[in-house]
Amino acid sequence: MKTIDLHVHSNFSDGTCKPEELVDLAIEKGLAAFALTDHDSVGGVESALAACEQANAPLQVIPGIEISTDYEGHDIHIVGLFVDYHNEELVQKTRLFVERRENRNAQMVENLQKAGIDITMEDLIAGNPDMVITRAHFAKYLISHNVVKDVKEAFAVYLGEDTPYFVPRAMMKSTDGIKLILQAGGIPILAHPMHYKLEEDMLRRMIQEFKDAGLVGMEVMYSNHSPEDDIFVAKLAKEYKLLPSGGSDFHGSNKPAISLGSGRGNLEIPYEFLETLAAYGNYPI
Repeated sequence: MKTIDLHVHSNFSDGTCKPEELVDLAIEKGLAAFALTDHDSVGGVESALAACEQANAPLQVIPGIEISTDYEGHDIHIVGLFVDYHNEELVQKTRLFVERRENRNAQMVENLQKAGIDITMEDLIAGNPDMVITRAHFAKYLISHNVVKDVKEAFAVYLGEDTPYFVPRAMMKSTDGIKLILQAGGIPILAHPMHYKLEEDMLRRMIQEFKDAGLVGMEVMYSNHSPEDDIFVAKLAKEYKLLPSGGSDFHGSNKPAISLGSGRGNLEIPYEFLETLAAYGNYPI
């Protein structure tokens, strides 16, 4: 069976692999296609497409993005597939996202400095060259400098939402994220719906609101799903007439337990998912 991965990150967000390395890895694993869906960025898409063309292998790279959005105080992620990564409004918005992230990182550094921790943005950047700095990199720094013993402690004490050092992100509303993907010619997909741990009635209300705003699909297969989750989410997608999608959420060594294409070892996303999505938007594959 031809398999795919429609949720993949590079070092243009919080992954550790360059787009070109993802292409090599996808070919090595025998994937038929993968979507590059970096957080709030399309910066790596062109490199991935060029590397795929140069490799001349039976692999397709789908231009994508994963937008962090706000729904009633919850951080909800919307994946966009087949986006026009040159779209002016999308590019302008992603530049704004980068600016906001950089401002947030600077504020978090200042907060940690006030807590007596020897940390600077220069140190973080030097230790993570060619990467977008995220809380995962803050955690890595705190561990390497013996401030905490592991990632769990880093988030519990310094980086989590309920700590005094946390700086919330400025995010667009979820329905606006859906509309941004649509106007960029893409297909909006609700990412990992079970990840948010919402009560079922709230989850259903959210899905209906997103559907009304133009949501097209939902990830029904995901690395952290239990078999019961797969069944439940597939049922939801069918009930709300959303097209099925799926992905590993691969981040390289930042999430070492998750492999490209196969997730935690048993993920097999069928090529038919991609065919259905492409047919919906009349995209060539």
